[in-house]
Amino acid sequence: MTSSEKDIRVLVVEDDPVAADAHVLYVGRVPGFVAVGKAHTGAEARRALDRTPVDLLLLDLHLPDVHGLQLARSLRAAGHHADVIAVTSARDLAVVREGVSLGVVQYVLKPFTFATLRDRLVRYAEFHASVGEASGQDEVDRALAALRAPGPAALPKGLSAPTLERVTVALRDSREGLTAAGVAESVGISRITARRYLEHLVDAGRAARRPQYGTVGRPELQYRWVTAP
Repeated sequence: MTSSEKDIRVLVVEDDPVAADAHVLYVGRVPGFVAVGKAHTGAEARRALDRTPVDLLLLDLHLPDVHGLQLARSLRAAGHHADVIAVTSARDLAVVREGVSLGVVQYVLKPFTFATLRDRLVRYAEFHASVGEASGQDEVDRALAALRAPGPAALPKGLSAPTLERVTVALRDSREGLTAAGVAESVGISRITARRYLEHLVDAGRAARRPQYGTVGRPELQYRWVTAP
């Protein structure tokens, strides 16, 4: 992707090559951002930062040669001041607190969708654009608020957060995806209700609907839902 001087330059640091390629593609799909490279280890990340200006690291915390926070600490000590969005499957809040002092401005929990990362990048861009002297406390508060994810949106009438979470888990745990009937059986709800939850996940960008043609005796078109890539 061709970059401009105004683009936010991102280095993707991820040990899984498939995930690294996906994250590079995700970054490239968000206007105003450009992936300037990828690294699979902490050592590769250091070398990349020594030769390429970077504004933001999309940093997997579990690298083969160093923990991501240790890498962030060493980069700060070496004079690198790129901000960090940490990518992790860990949910330890002590790690979150430690990261704040090391330039970690956002956390993204694996697995995540493009929509989730896009939201974090857009918010970071708003924060990154805050330059100059603040006119007062309100402007400081607005700059910091840009990094905070919004509260969960209200669910459509008739849907509940606990059931939505169970549907999401059932879908995530199924490699091949599930039909509405499969979700209904797994979660303990009716097929019609399951379909409402699945359609809500599709609308939110958290699931995808795939056509599935019926078998002998049931030739009609059906659908299978999978977790969004």
